[in-house]
Amino acid sequence: MAGAFNVSGDDSGGSKDVGSPVIFDAVKKPKRNKYAFGCAILASMTSVLLGYDIGVMSGAAIYIKDQLHVSDVKLEIVVGIINFFSLVGSALAGRTSDWIGRRYTMVLAGAIFFVGAILMGFATNYSFLMFGRFVAGIGVGYALMIAPVYTAEVSSASSRGFLTSFPEVFINIGVLLGYVSNYAFSKLPANLGWRFMLGIGAIPSIGLAIGVLGMPESPRWLVMKGRLGEARQVLDKTSDSKEESRLRLSDIKQAAGIPEECNDDIVVMPKRRNDEAVWKELLLHPTPSVRHAFIAGVGLHFFQQSSGIDAGGLYSPRIFEKAGITSTDLKLLATIAVGISKTLFILVATFLLDRIGRRPLLLTSMGGMIISLTLLGTSLAVIDHSDHTVHWAVALAIFGVLAYVGTFSIGLGPIAWGYSSEVFPLRLRAQGCSIGVAVNRGTSGIISMTFLSLYKAISIAGAFYLFAAIAGVAWIFIFTLLPETQGRSLEEMGLLFGTYFGWRKTLKGLKNREAEEAKNANVI
Repeated sequence: MAGAFNVSGDDSGGSKDVGSPVIFDAVKKPKRNKYAFGCAILASMTSVLLGYDIGVMSGAAIYIKDQLHVSDVKLEIVVGIINFFSLVGSALAGRTSDWIGRRYTMVLAGAIFFVGAILMGFATNYSFLMFGRFVAGIGVGYALMIAPVYTAEVSSASSRGFLTSFPEVFINIGVLLGYVSNYAFSKLPANLGWRFMLGIGAIPSIGLAIGVLGMPESPRWLVMKGRLGEARQVLDKTSDSKEESRLRLSDIKQAAGIPEECNDDIVVMPKRRNDEAVWKELLLHPTPSVRHAFIAGVGLHFFQQSSGIDAGGLYSPRIFEKAGITSTDLKLLATIAVGISKTLFILVATFLLDRIGRRPLLLTSMGGMIISLTLLGTSLAVIDHSDHTVHWAVALAIFGVLAYVGTFSIGLGPIAWGYSSEVFPLRLRAQGCSIGVAVNRGTSGIISMTFLSLYKAISIAGAFYLFAAIAGVAWIFIFTLLPETQGRSLEEMGLLFGTYFGWRKTLKGLKNREAEEAKNANVI
């Protein structure tokens, strides 16, 4: 092992030259790296925890209301409060992941959710159930923050969009599993069914925690700790070629303030500025590049939830009941159809992200959501004002729900997680992503805890018209402020952010530079 090398410096997150781009990414599409694919799968499976909770609570709430004798207000609180509890986990996850590493943070997330699921399954009253949801919420917060960060850091630029969509894939798989669990355990006595629905979530959390232990640590975290030899080994396994591995290591070293000529296996890193200084740089005194990245990444998380997707998922049985489906079994089967629609469309999105880019999918997704929410609101308004069954309106309502979750899953669902994990500079990434998760969960909590009250105040049709209007604002936000990040290295992001409306010119310049360097290197 080579001797230690002392360095100083850090990445400012400003718009500076970050080294040569990976030329071959723009010229020849490499094959998927199977090792990176496996790491992304294992990391993203932690997102099953949130999805399962969303799916299972939609059905369990029916029985909790009767068994614990709670009002609609208390019910919407117990359903949505986990989002606010997850804020604790997401707030702690940034510092924890910088301290113990990305991998062990995922193990911690699984262990905490395991305890929470057991507590919820054995809850004897409303307060006990709330405490279980508090513990589970912390685990969910940890999982939501760390999965996309780890996946983005282990992925190469050529497949990062594909791999960073996996957390949303597994959220949707978790939702579907929750719906199936609802239907399966609904056959048990009412006082046992909902307990099994909630408690069974403890089983996958343990398997996930064990599986994660077999993964490598994030190469960027290893470089932050001065462990260049280990980072080099991980990059060799997760890159598409040795050349790309060398270029990725060079970019990460530059971002971490390590001289290019330093090839030691262990580097004595300078003492990092305290967390307070990092938060000040992120929130109080950001560079133009960091400010733009913050607005883009966190804003996308806000619109992902404020457009009402969790209301559609958590309260889908209520929506179907409003549409005229009264049988509990049929309502639960209809929610399974919702889960299937979400899962199928998210799988389509994963294969399109690195082919057509983030922006086209986001804009298409938001446009589809606007149309489907408007159709859903219109059909529910017709049903509400009719004294007999309007069959076309019922069919349109069911179609509206399926189209809504489908168009959400083809763009906004997966891209919000991946986009926010790739736009922040290395030293601010964990904290920036934790803020994004906090905004995501906080907004989701507000929506899910007020939806029943909202639709009683302005009608269920009015609620979905409101979500359609928010989706319209989101479309404008995406079109004007979000640069295309397809094919860009994580260390290259600072060049795209900071000019707000001038990013297209910057991106064109980067592509021209790539073409020129490729031509000079006889690649083309």
